[in-house]
Amino acid sequence: MPPTEDSPLDCLVIGGGPAGLTAALYLARFRRRVLVVDSGEPRASWIPTSHNIPFFAEGIGGKDILRRDRETVARYGVAVLDATVARLSRDRDGFTASAHEAGGGNRAIRARRVLLATGAVDVEPDLPDLPDAVRRGLVRYCPICDGYESRERRIAVIGHGARGLGEALFIARTYSDDVTLLTHGCPMDLSEQDRAKVAEHRLKIVEQPIEALDIRDGRIAALREGGREHRFDVLYSALGLHYRSELAVALGAEHDGRGALCVDEHCQTTVKGLYAAGDIVRGLDQIVVAMAHAATAATHIHNRCELPTEDEVDNR
Repeated sequence: MPPTEDSPLDCLVIGGGPAGLTAALYLARFRRRVLVVDSGEPRASWIPTSHNIPFFAEGIGGKDILRRDRETVARYGVAVLDATVARLSRDRDGFTASAHEAGGGNRAIRARRVLLATGAVDVEPDLPDLPDAVRRGLVRYCPICDGYESRERRIAVIGHGARGLGEALFIARTYSDDVTLLTHGCPMDLSEQDRAKVAEHRLKIVEQPIEALDIRDGRIAALREGGREHRFDVLYSALGLHYRSELAVALGAEHDGRGALCVDEHCQTTVKGLYAAGDIVRGLDQIVVAMAHAATAATHIHNRCELPTEDEVDNR
């Protein structure tokens, strides 16, 4: 039964990636009225193959994960609305989401609770004549997910500052002794402690801009700068994320300097009744972590659902 002003949803889930669909599964099994709204751009769909999700020893691709997730929630009658939530408002009775449907038209959705699983988007490297390199799978973005498969290979990290150096050192001390940090024209101001770590892990740093690329067999085979050519087996981007937290921030939810949301032990934001799970939450961006967020949030939503959000002072 679709929600109305008189019969709001128990929970609206915004985002149809692993976090959002896991939350919907839990809520459906708690026999709650739930709807998933998804704009169709989950970051998980970019994953070529992940090997660190339990039960998939041979690895599983992001699109396959999402397909299986949708098939599972469909068994419990959970609908997934192809739409984008443009605005979220809150009153003493819950939330109203203003959604723009993919087929045209607008829709107001009422819900007692909302779980945000809108995720994040990787900042794309500005490579010559190569837009959307991460989305196209030419540059990877998660060494935690697939660094093991790249062990003992020549690895480049595109990044700069503390984030770029940190990821390059992480890969160098964990997976390979042949790692290069490509700062793409951004000079590195290294402390003595940083220089010692660079020397310890034999990290190479190239600060000149990348001028040209050699793409072969669906991968970046070489990069050129200053008349020199560099060849690598694997490239990672460490340029950071854009967190899709605007809906929560507009409601006054606390967040860190990058836009990632701060949540309590129940994955509830500082806005009562508004929960968050997955990459949008400050912490480790991993599918298994996102699913844990979702399970935690969904259980708390179920236990608190009949209570008005204003009564959640004790946050239990």
